[in-house]
Amino acid sequence: MPLQALIDALSLTVFHLDQPERQVTGGYCGDLLSWVMGRAQADEAWLTIMSNGNVAAVAALTDCACVILTDSVQPDPDLLVKAKAHGINLLGAGAETYETALALAEALRAKA
Repeated sequence: MPLQALIDALSLTVFHLDQPERQVTGGYCGDLLSWVMGRAQADEAWLTIMSNGNVAAVAALTDCACVILTDSVQPDPDLLVKAKAHGINLLGAGAETYETALALAEALRAKA
């Protein structure tokens, strides 16, 4: 599913959008950065409440399609700067991680 379609389907807030056409193939939920580094897959949407600058490094390392900050979390200024510098698609959701993950799964199934 194209990232822009996911943004529209989930009514996500855009903090930085570098690649609206990037395909999202799945999702990963996690807040422990070292855990995410070893488990998140390329082209997945990463759902987290972590908003520090290290999130951009992990997103780049895993080649995730986007980072979705859940629970109305706002990005730290350092994260926003790094997301822009490294082309990380950075989005926000007002819902909790669980609810956002359910909506993501539903949207991906509907597009399949």
